[in-house]
Order: sequence, then C-alpha cells, then structure tokens
Amino acid sequence: MKAYKKIIFVCDNGTTRAPMAEAILKGQALARPVVIESRGLVVLFPEPLNQKAETVLISNGINMENHMSKQLMPEDLVPEHLIITMEAIQSQKILEGYPEAAEVDVRVLTELVGDELEIINPYGGTLQSYGLCYETLNKTIQKLAVLFNE
Repeated sequence: MKAYKKIIFVCDNGTTRAPMAEAILKGQALARPVVIESRGLVVLFPEPLNQKAETVLISNGINMENHMSKQLMPEDLVPEHLIITMEAIQSQKILEGYPEAAEVDVRVLTELVGDELEIINPYGGTLQSYGLCYETLNKTIQKLAVLFNE
C-alpha cells in the first residue's frame, strides 16, 4: 500500500462509524506513522460521538472523550491522503461533489480489504446493533492494518 500521510474515515454525519473506525485503527500497531482522522459528509454543526457508539467503544477499552464530528472539506482531499468510506454511495458522493477527489484515493473500507459486505449504519438501532457494527469494523480494520504494514 502507498505510504499515505493521513487516513480519513468518512461516514454520513461523522458521529458513529467513521470515528469508531478511527479509534480502532489508532489502536493498531502500524509500521509507519500516519495521521488518522474521521469526517462526515453532512455535518451542519459539530456533534459529539453517538452515545451508543461511545458506550460500545468504552466497553472495548477505547475512550474518544471530547470527539466532535467534522465536515469533509476540499483541503482533506489531497493525494497524500487515503479517504475511506463505509459505503459505496459515500465514495460516489465524494467523487461527484468534490472536484479535488479526482486526484485522491477514495475507497470503500470493505472493498479495500477484500470483504464483500459494506459496514452497515447502526443508527437508530439497539445497543447490540452498535456492538455488531464495532465487531465488524474491528475485524475489517485489523485487515486494513495488515495491508498498511505490507
């Protein structure tokens, strides 16, 4: 995998899947330094981490205290950055909505690691559905870390 300076995870509003992915990857042993962040496609104002997502992270020993969602910005889309979305529709929206995206690697997380199913949005679901999302993300991010370290 190319030596990226920054990995940015992107989900719809930047309060659940992307920050969970960010937190999980930050906990992995990576062979080279890289900045890991998360963004949302539609962030009208900064919001804290979804409470159920935060509960699941804490129960897995991860603290993202003071995390606030941030809008994906044109300045995030530079060739040294890898933009990773949770769903193909999000990658499509980035490629269609940001002219800068043509020069950037915008990839769907599961496709990047060779998995078939996308990371389902647990929004509005039970705490158990958030836990399942975390487990899926955790397995997928571990594969990403292996790819990154090759």
